[in-house]
Amino acid sequence: MVIATTRPETLLGDGAVAVHPDDERFKDLIGKELVLPLCGRTIPVIADAYVDPEFGTGCVKITPAHDFNDYEVGKRHDLPMLNIFTHTAHINDEDFIPKQYVGLDRYEARERIVADLDAEGLLYKVEPHTHQIGRGDRSHAAIEPYLTDQWYVAIQDLADPAIQAVEDGETCFVPKHWEKTYFEWMRNIQDWCISRQLWWGHRIPAWYCDDCDHITVDKNTPSCCGGCGSSHIKQDEDVLDTWFSSGLWPFTTLGWPEKTEDMDKFYSTNVLVTGFDIIFFWVARMIMMGKKFTGKVPFKDVYIHALIRDKDGQKMSKSKGNVVDPLEMIEAYGADALRFTLAHMATPGRDVKLDITRIESNRNFMNKIWNAARFVFMNRGDAKPDALVQPKNDVNRWILSEFNQTANIVEKALKDYRFNEAATALYAFIWGTYCDWYVEAAKISLYKDEGEAKEETQVVMLTVLDGWLRLLHPICPFITETLFQELHSKDDLLVSDHWVVSYVDDAAATARMQRVMDMVSAIRSIRGEMNVAPSKKIDAVIAVSDDIRVELEPQQRILMSLAKLETLQWANADMEVENAAVAPLEAVKIFLPLAGLVNVEEELSRVEKNISKLQADVETLKKRLSNEKFVHSAPEQVVNKVRADLLGNESKLAELLLSQDKLKGLI
Repeated sequence: MVIATTRPETLLGDGAVAVHPDDERFKDLIGKELVLPLCGRTIPVIADAYVDPEFGTGCVKITPAHDFNDYEVGKRHDLPMLNIFTHTAHINDEDFIPKQYVGLDRYEARERIVADLDAEGLLYKVEPHTHQIGRGDRSHAAIEPYLTDQWYVAIQDLADPAIQAVEDGETCFVPKHWEKTYFEWMRNIQDWCISRQLWWGHRIPAWYCDDCDHITVDKNTPSCCGGCGSSHIKQDEDVLDTWFSSGLWPFTTLGWPEKTEDMDKFYSTNVLVTGFDIIFFWVARMIMMGKKFTGKVPFKDVYIHALIRDKDGQKMSKSKGNVVDPLEMIEAYGADALRFTLAHMATPGRDVKLDITRIESNRNFMNKIWNAARFVFMNRGDAKPDALVQPKNDVNRWILSEFNQTANIVEKALKDYRFNEAATALYAFIWGTYCDWYVEAAKISLYKDEGEAKEETQVVMLTVLDGWLRLLHPICPFITETLFQELHSKDDLLVSDHWVVSYVDDAAATARMQRVMDMVSAIRSIRGEMNVAPSKKIDAVIAVSDDIRVELEPQQRILMSLAKLETLQWANADMEVENAAVAPLEAVKIFLPLAGLVNVEEELSRVEKNISKLQADVETLKKRLSNEKFVHSAPEQVVNKVRADLLGNESKLAELLLSQDKLKGLI
């Protein structure tokens, strides 16, 4: 019979030759004995469905002690497990091994055996063959499956309750789809090898007797053999699998097996945060151990966070040189900026592409927070935060309502482990709503009002600051703690204070303020399009119905201040103003007479020059992307940048064309 092998040296440990049960070529040989070349032993021909009759000759040598698949075949057919290697991958000196090979390195033995087979006329042919082999992470040496005595845990009785715990919802995975990975491992689990040949770890609690075959297993160090009483005993030199020790961590750290106060208070825990790559190695082991020794799961939720990749989506690797060192990022941008970036990007189920520019951007956000808080402190007077405040001013009622809605969004997002949604809501509220709109609107009252009106604004300004510091604290603990202590006192710690309080959702005040902000935004947009200097005050005419005018007139001071208006006239809804830029909004039409503010002819000339330049740039970029050689040959990041530049220029061009139309309408 002709067999093929990529490891000729393992011929010394062969226990059989296997063929497929339905292979007509070899049916008559099943059960007969073959002579094993070079060894003088006979081995049987066995039938096993593991064999692929279409591959090679259809005959497979079976070496149970040195191949995982062969090991399973060997167990099914009760074949001898013949180990041919020492622990250094040299041929050992067992009786069944021909003496001329004893002590040879595996590769030297391979060459010698091939030569000897050839000399005896038993070598059919040698041909190149590409296949996959396992290699050590550090040495990169080929790994040899090697049969040794190890300690195992009979795992099924531990696995079944752990499977049931997740099926019944005692422990839930977030995102939920990771339960599938958990079940795939657990429902196909095999007995757990818990002994390791490492320098460090918990020693296997087993002692071998020199005078008898008894093995003493004890949680305490025994003084003598539990079988014969001999004092000539030696502890196993192996250590427990790291995951065995780690699996005990949730309750052993709390004093188990004693019934401690910590155990009663903290076990089970609420949530475990970990990566998907150790769902089986650690998460499953903790659940199995917890159910076995305490009767309870160790945690209610398992939050599986994303893998952090580089900005191009590549897995970070020291060999690639694309690793982002968090300590360097903290040194450069601050811990809070890094934490906020990771939270902001932590979309459930997606890996994070970490671009350093995102951290830099969020460092700017931290600066914005700091500067906004400094402004508030400078203008606080004698006011203090007041969770019971009930303001009369629309602006103050609106910001409390907006804060309350943000608090609800953040709280729900944190409970659902959607940290990206919490961070997004906080960013939008703090930078956009509070800093860009409320603080600017509050300046009017702070600088122009006296008495109760000014004090109300100061109290609300401090109250909302206090609130969003609390909301932001879980993500950015350092800056929020510092500002909180300055807001209150050095003896007050935000980390141990209460969560936010609720305020009334004021839909009416919110609607009125939203209309004002829409109008200010429209005016600012026109100013930008017409290239009007930000500091220059302009005139405006607002055409509205009588009922909306009644609603808006109390907000006239805010509207004029935020939009930088010199004068504001109210007009009937059907009125039109000639030679003015128009911002049509829902139920409101804003006219900005720009004569005298801009030289229409000069501004039109400037806009048309920029249009010509952008049109040329767009054409050049389109030509580059239409060149197939460039698209397929250039680095991906270069091609992506060209595409991004094209989109940006097209967007700018569209804005300029719109400005051109408006300017032409003024001539």
